Amino acid sequence: MGKKVLGILLGDAAGVGPEIVAKVLVSGVLTEACRPLIIGDIRILEQGLAIIDAKYPHYAVTDLCQADWERGVPVWDTGDQDPARVTMGKMSAYCGKGDLSQFHAACRLCLEGKITGFLYGPMHKGAMKEAGMVQESETELIADLLGNPNTCGEINMLGNLMTVRVTSHIPISAVSAHLNVPEILASIRLAHDTSRAFGVEEPRIAVSGLNPHNGENGKCGREELDVIAPAVAAAQSLGWNVTGPYPADVVFMRAFRGDFDAVVTMYHDQGQIALKTVGFDQGVTISGGQPYPITTAAHGTAFGRAGQGRASATAFENALNVLCRMARSRA
Repeated sequence: MGKKVLGILLGDAAGVGPEIVAKVLVSGVLTEACRPLIIGDIRILEQGLAIIDAKYPHYAVTDLCQADWERGVPVWDTGDQDPARVTMGKMSAYCGKGDLSQFHAACRLCLEGKITGFLYGPMHKGAMKEAGMVQESETELIADLLGNPNTCGEINMLGNLMTVRVTSHIPISAVSAHLNVPEILASIRLAHDTSRAFGVEEPRIAVSGLNPHNGENGKCGREELDVIAPAVAAAQSLGWNVTGPYPADVVFMRAFRGDFDAVVTMYHDQGQIALKTVGFDQGVTISGGQPYPITTAAHGTAFGRAGQGRASATAFENALNVLCRMARSRA
């Protein structure tokens, strides 16, 4: 099976994305894993190479038939990020516009069958919103661009352990009101289907509780009894290997021990704190529920380090490996 053509988005021009892409390109990791198509302003790629004091042959293309990986890496040049207008380490609507154009280009290329999927450098949600993004985050933006707004979900991964959350960027005070059997079951389904996309035939999925001590049989909250346990039962009725709810303060002890392939959490920080404590610079984010594999490093734009050439490429390389694994499995 030949190498897949995968989009590699540079990320926010003011962040560490371009220099990280430059690092994995120069190291040979990128071209060893796939046939990359860099997506973004070619001048920003060149700036990323300059930051790490390196060179790599590259050239602009307007169609994939022009790509020849023997002579260097092709770049789908968006031409909208003049380095003279980018202040390194500073959020701006100008850079946010560039972030959006990269997503638009990548999703269009997927729909046209030109690329199998894509890996994107760290983008800045605030900058994209300043530039006009109306969605909650890039996860929902990607889903809208690909025509799958009702099936999207952000999935985080560390090693072989995956987490899916039922609620995401909402206040803690609103979490309980947003928990119901259909939403929890949808998150379990997302964990199940994404695990199978990796080739895990019978994913072992744990579902976390919400309240201290799993609600103490209703004495410390009823969510476990009223909505979480019924959702677990509904998933089990589909023949899936789903168990829980488990107390949130012990489920990840078992997960990191290898008892589960995925954990479904009730809110954002239940899973994020666990994964980031164990491997902050290693985590991967997957845009779940989409017909194309899409990943990124779990860390952000790291404005404080941007432009210094010190940013670690480990999480980005992990995201590349996950992307390639998903692309091979789907094939």
